[in-house]
Amino acid sequence: MKRLNSLILMMFFITISFAQVSDVTDKTQIKNLVIESFDEIWSKLNSKNIDKYYTKDFLLLEDGEVWNNDSIANYLDNALLRKPNPKRMNTIEIIEVKIANNMAWIAYHNHATFSIDNKVIRKAYWLESATAILNENGWKLEMLHSTRIKNE
Repeated sequence: MKRLNSLILMMFFITISFAQVSDVTDKTQIKNLVIESFDEIWSKLNSKNIDKYYTKDFLLLEDGEVWNNDSIANYLDNALLRKPNPKRMNTIEIIEVKIANNMAWIAYHNHATFSIDNKVIRKAYWLESATAILNENGWKLEMLHSTRIKNE
């Protein structure tokens, strides 16, 4: 009986430790998903990366406007035509990440610095939250809500 209880107890602790490692891994993936999506889509103005990071029904709620993948792609494609294109550097400061089953949400501060020829021309700040879902290809952003913060 002692062996059985010891075995059950050991299996319980192993299961808990795997769940904690999985949660940490998922939280890291969600953080990286947000950071990489800004770098690969918004900094590079690359509409081809939308499908890599956003679900098909993704929505961006930005300053009272509702954007979808098509309106984002149109914006990015038109931004590429304007010259010179400023270089965008993102700094994402994570506030919190919560995961429940195959859904997650994340809250963060987003700071972007825009420069041309290494000269800063504009800084922008947002308070943002996003939801993500886990599908067969990994985590993807499903919705992003962005509130512009006035420059200091």
